[in-house]
Order: sequence, then structure tokens, then C-alpha cells
Amino acid sequence: MPLKSFINVPSDSHFPIQNLPYGIFRPRAGNARVGVAIGDLILDLEVLETRGFFSDVVAAATTLFGSDSLNAFMALGRPAWKKTRDILQNLLSAETSTLRDNAELRAHAFHKQSEVTMQLPARIGDYTDFYSSYYHAHNVGTMLRGPENALMPNWKWLPVAYHGRASSIVISGTEVKRPHGQTKPPDTNAPVFGPSKSLDFELETAFFIGPGNPLGQSVSIDQAEGHIFGIVLMNDWSARDIQTWEYQPLGPFLAKNFCTSISPWVVTLEALEPFRQNLAAQDPAPLSYLKRANDLTFDIQLEARLQTSRMREPQTITRTNFQNLYWSIAQQLAHHTINGCNLQPGDLLASGTISGPTEESRGCMLELTWRGQNPLKLPDADSRKWLEDGDTISITGWCQGEGYRVGFGEVSGRIVGA
Repeated sequence: MPLKSFINVPSDSHFPIQNLPYGIFRPRAGNARVGVAIGDLILDLEVLETRGFFSDVVAAATTLFGSDSLNAFMALGRPAWKKTRDILQNLLSAETSTLRDNAELRAHAFHKQSEVTMQLPARIGDYTDFYSSYYHAHNVGTMLRGPENALMPNWKWLPVAYHGRASSIVISGTEVKRPHGQTKPPDTNAPVFGPSKSLDFELETAFFIGPGNPLGQSVSIDQAEGHIFGIVLMNDWSARDIQTWEYQPLGPFLAKNFCTSISPWVVTLEALEPFRQNLAAQDPAPLSYLKRANDLTFDIQLEARLQTSRMREPQTITRTNFQNLYWSIAQQLAHHTINGCNLQPGDLLASGTISGPTEESRGCMLELTWRGQNPLKLPDADSRKWLEDGDTISITGWCQGEGYRVGFGEVSGRIVGA
């Protein structure tokens, strides 16, 4: 029989008792602190901590959940995460009276999500963006080099990535200012400077590092899951015209570092476990340090929605799935550290754009419009080659269980003029 909470949670809610994602919220009165989402409420973990509910997780003198980041909790590792989850699921269970029958405790411990401000879930020291979706890489390569040479020779041998800018990662709902930069129009001999005319979104996910690793010591692929705290949704905004001019020979720079949006709730691997799938066979077989029996992926449905300033409702413009990633999160982490690179709690590793095999499952405007050649049709005879000022992009995702969903909420951002 499915686990039930005394909190009424609709079957299509992203936040049933099977999920319990972590986030940082600031109530109208008081400091930012750690909570978990349950239905349309937030359970305040600082309140529970001060009353001793987590004494089996940390020493009495330690304060974990009154913090404005999850870094300290992330650093504890999977045994502490699992124990905390067990405590929370028990407290929220319909069969447990501790919270259910204590009106005074409930009044202090629960907040409406609509009445708080969400913040970044962690202090993000470093951010790496991978390029791990085969269909995305093949589509982009086809545009640049033709289908015969779509993938670079290294792509199926290692998880390609670049280091992004952690300081410009923002929480969902933050406005996105159109970036300036150099572009090189095809009909000019010299570059020009001005606002990007080819602004794009990228449908991605990203995972937070829990325990880190010492400098010089790699994390094996069999140990990788123990270093992964949980997953968020990401929109890695991209200025395609700026990138086209600047990316050779070192890759994207100003085209990417101006803004990256993430969702506020971190969904743990424990919550995703029922939706675990074996990673598809890779050809050629990966080198030994990237090879693991029954490597994992997850059945996470993903959607992106576009709403212009003239539209009353958003329109779904792509539907894809986390399983469209060629390289697993374990392989990404193992490769990242194989040279001894030291990851730290709160570091963020992103998937890269997640595209599927069909036109409707492409994860960015670059692919959806095929570099602007096939504009996206919208209501009232409107269309888009690229994103315009006033446009809002919202990305959502969930796993569908038997009578419940484990979801990520959404990450959204509205573009404002430069």
C-alpha cells in the first residue's frame, strides 16, 4: 500500500510524501532556513531540529537546518541523508500522531509555499556544464559540420564539459537581462557590439555534490552515487550569436556566463530510486574507469513552456526525458575527478541540453527552429526564431508513480531588455 501523509496532497502534486525535496526558504518574518516541500506546504526543519527530532543524525550542539544553505547537510553523506528522510517520512505519515495531532507544533512547523521566498539551495562554489545528450550534440554538429561529421571524435569516448560561472546562477523567477557582446554578422568584415539577437534557453538538469574528494584523489564510478546529493532543473540561457563568434578555440564564454537559472527544490536520489533505469548500452564500450555494471539513469519526464507577453497561457514547446542523456551522472562525476580534481559540497554539475530523437523533443530554440530557419509557430499567427524581450520560459519535470508524482516544481525566467 502506498505511503500516505496526513497532509492532503493531490495525485498530480509534485511534492507527495514519496518526494520530500530540500530547499532554502525565507518566511515573511525570520531568517532563511532549510525546509522540505510537502503538497503546497513547507515543513520547517529548523523548528523540528530545535525540538530534538534529528538528535540521531547530528550531535546536539550542531545546527544544520537553521542555515541559509544546504552545504553542511550535503557534506554529511548518504547515511545521514537516509536517516533524515526516514524521520521525515515517519513524522508526516498518516499513521504517526506526533505532528498530526499537535496543533501547536504544526502551527510553527508548516509554512505555505505561496507565502515564502525561495533562495538558492546551496552556496555553489563551482559549476560544470556537460554536453551529454547524443541527440543534442548530433543536431548541433549536423548544423555546423553536416551529418557525416556531426559528432567530434572524442564525444563517445568521454563526457565533454566546460567550466561555467557559479556567481551568475540564480533561483527560478529571477528576470534574465538580455546580454551584450560581440557578434560577427555574415555580411560584415568586422564584429559589432550590441545586445544578443539570438537568445536561447537550454533545457537541462543538474546535480549537487554532497561529500567532496581530496585534491589528487579521484572518485571511482562505483563510489560516485555516494557523492551525489540530488537533482534540480536548470535553464542554461545561451546567446547563440555571441557564442558563434567567440567559441573558437576555447568554447563559450560571454554567451553563457551571464545567467543560469535553477529550480529551488533539490530532489534526492532516494526519492528517484523507484524510477531508476539501467543506462542504455554505449558503443564503443567506455574505458574501464567509466564502466560500471547496471549504471543508472532515471525516467524523468521533462517539458519546456514558452509564454510571450501577448499570450494568456504558456505553450508547451518541447517534451523530452532524462533518459535521453548518453552519459550517466555517475560517469560525469567519475570523469570530472579522474585527474584528481577536488569537488566540494554544493558544487553543481549540469547535464547539458537534453534533447530527444524527435523534432518535438528538442531541448532549445537552436534545434527547435533549426538555427532560425523554421520559426516556432505560436498562437495568433505569432512565431519565434529566438527568444524576445517579455518572453517567459518555464521548465518542469516529474517522475510518474502509481497514483503519485515525484516532481521538481519548475524553473522559470522572463527576459527583459538590455
